[in-house]
Amino acid sequence: MTPESARIALANLRFPASPDESVALAEQAVEQAAHSHAHIVCFPECFIPGLRGVGKNVAPTDAAFLDRAHAALAQAAARSSITVILGTERIVDGALRNTALVLNPDGSPAGFQDKVQIDPSEEGIYTPGATRHIFQAGPLTFGIAICHEGWRYPETVRWSARRGAHIVFHPSFLETGQTFHENAALCRAAENTIYFASVNYAIPGSPTTSAVVHPDGSLQSHYPHGQEGLLIADIDPTQATALLATRYKPTDESHNESHSD
Repeated sequence: MTPESARIALANLRFPASPDESVALAEQAVEQAAHSHAHIVCFPECFIPGLRGVGKNVAPTDAAFLDRAHAALAQAAARSSITVILGTERIVDGALRNTALVLNPDGSPAGFQDKVQIDPSEEGIYTPGATRHIFQAGPLTFGIAICHEGWRYPETVRWSARRGAHIVFHPSFLETGQTFHENAALCRAAENTIYFASVNYAIPGSPTTSAVVHPDGSLQSHYPHGQEGLLIADIDPTQATALLATRYKPTDESHNESHSD
């Protein structure tokens, strides 16, 4: 690592068997990431309590459980002095949102990034958010695009790049055999000249896994497909210039590039 670099960890974990296991696995991953000297650890989409609507057995929504789980991960972040990007759920005005909770190294909440672009299969399960946010962790400025957003809506990544993000984290769930998803990750980095870090569940037989893409569009590193563990990568913010993102000139038809700014 150079003085300017930051180390990230992507938690390539199995789908939790229960909400309680999701918390236990997340706490262990936070501790392991800190032992690897990571500054940030990112989890898959809705890891706590587990993503709904993908053929897995997930317990009914429980607001009290979510409060306890978020508090437990805040304590874990504080114990390990690490920034946590937790794929999870939250309830807003009685509606369930697919979200990422960002926790500072002292355990305080930095905020939520709700999933704004909802996949058609998720309608009726999750309610979309309406805003995007930028976060800071030491030398790294970062944004978040959740699963379907990052694959199919390039604007969600460009939004963060144009506002100073060195990296966009991409919590996801993917077990499809379609290869365009991994190629899309390369494009999201190259077309914005920033890092793109996609974190998937460890799904046996899945052709898609957690990976970090360099700002030049090359694959920097990836975790073995279907295996559980942490992908550790060093990020150099000076390489993430956002050159191509800042040169983008929206047309009248696409003036509102974020759909949520």
